[in-house]
Amino acid sequence: MDPCPFVRILIGNLALKFPPASRSAVSNSNSCYCKIKLKNFPTQVSTIPLLHQQQQQQSQNPENSYLSNSLAACFNLDKSQIDKISESQSPTCLSIEIYCGGKGALCGFGDGKFLGKVTVPIDLKKVDSRPCVIQNGWIGIGGNKRGSSMAEFNLCVRAEPDPRYVFQFGGEPECSPQIFQVQGSVKQAVFTCKFGLRNPADRNLGQRQSMLETSTSRNWLSSLGSDKDPVAKERKGWTVTIHDLSGSPVAMASMVTPFVPSPGSDRVSRSNPGAWLILRPSLGTWKPWGRLEAWREQPNTNELGYRFELIHDTITATPTTTTLSNSAISTKSGGKFTIDTTNSVATPVCSPHSSCDFGSGSGSGSWSGSEFGGGIFSQFVYRGFVMSSTVKGSKEKMSRSEVEIGVQHVNCTEDAAAFVALAAAMDLSIDACRLFSHKLRKELRQKSQSFVV
Repeated sequence: MDPCPFVRILIGNLALKFPPASRSAVSNSNSCYCKIKLKNFPTQVSTIPLLHQQQQQQSQNPENSYLSNSLAACFNLDKSQIDKISESQSPTCLSIEIYCGGKGALCGFGDGKFLGKVTVPIDLKKVDSRPCVIQNGWIGIGGNKRGSSMAEFNLCVRAEPDPRYVFQFGGEPECSPQIFQVQGSVKQAVFTCKFGLRNPADRNLGQRQSMLETSTSRNWLSSLGSDKDPVAKERKGWTVTIHDLSGSPVAMASMVTPFVPSPGSDRVSRSNPGAWLILRPSLGTWKPWGRLEAWREQPNTNELGYRFELIHDTITATPTTTTLSNSAISTKSGGKFTIDTTNSVATPVCSPHSSCDFGSGSGSGSWSGSEFGGGIFSQFVYRGFVMSSTVKGSKEKMSRSEVEIGVQHVNCTEDAAAFVALAAAMDLSIDACRLFSHKLRKELRQKSQSFVV
């Protein structure tokens, strides 16, 4: 099946400068920010670098280092949203409200002085196979009665195609559902998901996994069976294996560090999180690809904290890792788990199965070309939008997680399956981090079931 069309609208290269003759107290402020709005999308907030007089003189040089070459906001549009904007009789506009001072620069809500508003019409008709720069340069804001601007605001707005493969679980991961590839209203089964509880004595998940577990600061092997009441005191041994339609295992998520409550508490703490290894088949064994840690944030909050690290494919005894995602999600209402490196340091190739060379600088989320500060990511693979998955909250009686994966990150079945396994582990982490005073569903409490690949 073909991927689903998506478009990203990227806003970056923000800067603000005032005329040299201006004596406004606003020009002396060090905290400028803007609210970036697109209809039917949540408002995004970003700080704006303020250029002082010496920097303003140098800013006329396109190669200067004072303009921000970073991403300020990003909007992801699926096909229905793309069609709605393209077919609209009235133009859809991106709105940017600019403020100076106040607390808004830090938290997005504050008492900053309103300086002006910039409106950029969005035309997606040209965005079919290549990126399109919609706006790039300086714009006057805050005009006075004589027609002159109080300040100038620099920004670049770019739209680019970002096709993605979309997968949907046929049910919750612990119910061992089928997994479908989705394109519009068409669904096609591509994987099966098998949930199981690993026997604590069965630790033969591959030599490389054992090396990784030994090298971590948390010795999960010694914790197995250490509690007198393991059902009440720890959640451990969960596995999710993804099979292709021929029945061959193509990815696995294995809980390698038990989820245990912190002393005197009924919640998994940040200082001692539970962890999953995401594994891929290699030469008849399993090889670690990534590590997902999860924990329950501090009391009086309903958030699940998480961190996903990519495990580099090295020959050293202590594998190195790179953090790809580190955030939190609501345990009640759920949300989206996302890996997006558009505005961060890209990560190197970690697997011989990973896809394509991006030497052309035309991949998703690349700030390539002069308008985005130069293409510096040609030697990397995991850049731009990588993947996202919906995560259920405790309010939902049933969830069918949906996974989106950037096309450039899928070159074989194992690539897609690894991300699907990661999505299942993230979804199950909501259950693993439930308060230990709460009872888990029966599918997660089967004591006799063991799973052997």
